Amino acid sequence: MIAVLDFGGQYTHLIARRFRDLRVAVRIFPHAVSPSDLTDASGIVFSGGPSSVYAQNAPLPDPKIFDLGKPILGLCFGHQFMAKHFGGDVKRSSREYGARTIDVVKKQGVLKGLNRRETVWFSHGDTVLSVPQGFEVLAQSGDAIAAYQKGNWFGLQFHPEVHHTPCGQKVLENFAFAVCGEKKLTSTFSVELLQQDAKARVGEKNVVMGVSGGVDSTVAAFLLKKPLGKKLYPIFVDTGLMRNGEVAEIKAFFKDFPNFVAVDASQRFLSQLEGVSDPEQKRKIIGHLFVDVFEQAAQKVADVGFLAQGTIFSDRVESAATSSVSSKIKSHHNLTLPEKMKWTVLEPLAELYKDEVRALGATLGVPAEIIGRHPFPGPGLAINIVGEVTPEKLGIVRQADFIFIEELKKSGWYDKVFEAFAAVLPCKTVGVKGDERSYEYPVVLRCVHSRDVMTADWVKLPHDLLQTVSSRILNEVEGVNRVFYDVSQKPPSTIRYE
Repeated sequence: MIAVLDFGGQYTHLIARRFRDLRVAVRIFPHAVSPSDLTDASGIVFSGGPSSVYAQNAPLPDPKIFDLGKPILGLCFGHQFMAKHFGGDVKRSSREYGARTIDVVKKQGVLKGLNRRETVWFSHGDTVLSVPQGFEVLAQSGDAIAAYQKGNWFGLQFHPEVHHTPCGQKVLENFAFAVCGEKKLTSTFSVELLQQDAKARVGEKNVVMGVSGGVDSTVAAFLLKKPLGKKLYPIFVDTGLMRNGEVAEIKAFFKDFPNFVAVDASQRFLSQLEGVSDPEQKRKIIGHLFVDVFEQAAQKVADVGFLAQGTIFSDRVESAATSSVSSKIKSHHNLTLPEKMKWTVLEPLAELYKDEVRALGATLGVPAEIIGRHPFPGPGLAINIVGEVTPEKLGIVRQADFIFIEELKKSGWYDKVFEAFAAVLPCKTVGVKGDERSYEYPVVLRCVHSRDVMTADWVKLPHDLLQTVSSRILNEVEGVNRVFYDVSQKPPSTIRYE
């Protein structure tokens, strides 16, 4: 296992991700970790960070780490810290950011196999001008030292973890395998390590967990099932706002969990949403009621010490939950624990990205229909209904959405798009059914491509597919006499309507 010490750099978690891409076990530790916690590590990486090594409150590691005799790779801030700590010449300079060319003067150690000149990515303010006694220079960038070595200790001024450094993965591969002697895992992460961590943290306490049938919470539950066994209590709250057949599917997915609990609170949710049209008010009602229902179910479990959540790394970035020296941008619902719940949060997927979570799910045997599932928001179908949620509109959107998704799957389009759904608009239009005038709701279909949800483009579905979907909805869904297809982008639109 390689230990990555976090000094607050924006790329810290990307370092871990790159090692996982090499199928190497890796764990992230705070910069002030005790050396005794690193005895099992095959190697140690000092990450970059925003601080100067000369700053009064610079996040420095315990120097006793060097007494462990472990291979060390210092990146950017770590490179500067090691050089300064052992007596090298490090000076403050103007910030250097972007692509630069380095001259590799010795192709050995972590630079073995590189070209004499390589393009790398810099992002630093301090510069190493000379190495300490006993260290040797491996690469130069003008007058500055771009890489150095002493035995199995290495310093790099550049960031090998970013794709702007083409040789970067080779550098990390050299460190992991040639220097640290790591062996490749069978997948990009260590399931055993994740499970060992969870088991060690929980101890003898019980764990409650909200599951929704979504990718993240389901994979987290399957991951915790083996190490926690009967100490894990997955709780599913049926809000009455789920998609067609989804409640039965979720119960089937969790049938082998001995303490799975399903709570039917559908009438409570629908009654509290009655007469409410404002989208933010709907979200708040659903969120608060969900917490109440979940807490009531959890109170029936004895000796609860933890609340497990399917939080993944992308949920945590903007919430400054990635480092003690990061700044907060905004909160995330998975990161806000009501004060009255006196439990410790357990997030076994917190260091993984979405694609890694899907791969982990496949390794754990999570059903394929869950792993490849489109995003589905916590408020469920309530935000597929623009305006007040009524039983009639809920029935319409549930049937129309089911037809749309079913036809996308039949045609092979479902796995090609990021997200698709049907929504009901808060108006009625005149139509003709059976030679009679009808006055019914329009349904709008939305299907988008997206990578990060910040932007999205509408999908140009085949006309014959849209015709099939429209025809089925108009013939099979009572209360609908018109079908639209949304051809707007985000921005200026959003993906969802509420």
